[in-house]
Amino acid sequence: MATSRFTAMVQSKCPKCRIGKVFEGPTYGFKKQKMNEHCPHCGLRFELEPGYFYAAMYVSYAFSVGEVVTLGLATAMFTHSESPWVYVSVLFAAILIFAPFNLRYSRLVLLHYLSPKIVYSPAYQEALDKEVD
Repeated sequence: MATSRFTAMVQSKCPKCRIGKVFEGPTYGFKKQKMNEHCPHCGLRFELEPGYFYAAMYVSYAFSVGEVVTLGLATAMFTHSESPWVYVSVLFAAILIFAPFNLRYSRLVLLHYLSPKIVYSPAYQEALDKEVD
């Protein structure tokens, strides 16, 4: 059965075969996140051209704005504080906590949804299903 695009993105799978992993290891951990250069299953090169992932900064920026606005409003609703230091500390902590998430998923959104050159090929999944049977 074919994996949906959203499920493949959430599970950090390759956008072409939806089987191989884009990143090694978990999102949060003590090691630096390492992105594979090529898909271990289909061989797709993830960085399509030099500097390709600079475009992921725009996606990461959108994620950060959404997180900061949401947490700023939640802080205002729950604390009713007028002190700017409450907001600065909450938002600074949020930016640090969400940084690994933003790095990983901004690149995955770029690969899965914003890269017209990469097209899903169900043949890889069909070949894998035949091997299993």
